[in-house]
Amino acid sequence: MGLLSGIAMLPLAPVRGVVALAEVIQRQVEQEMNNPANTRRQLEALEEARERGEITPEDEHEAQQQILQARVTPAAPAQSPPETG
Repeated sequence: MGLLSGIAMLPLAPVRGVVALAEVIQRQVEQEMNNPANTRRQLEALEEARERGEITPEDEHEAQQQILQARVTPAAPAQSPPETG
């Protein structure tokens, strides 16, 4: 980047920083959601809740399906607002 373009783009530096931070956060969330250990913990918590009588076996099965479906179905990508021009 040249000196003049660097100076001209300087006011956009905070915006680029926020975008970079949002990308880092998105990658971290995706890693967390796709971590098999988290899925295992969620399923174990359901089983423990059923054993304590807090939920019914039917509720446990339904929640298991939701957890497993979330692992199989990727989250929808963030939609950018339509450009006006």
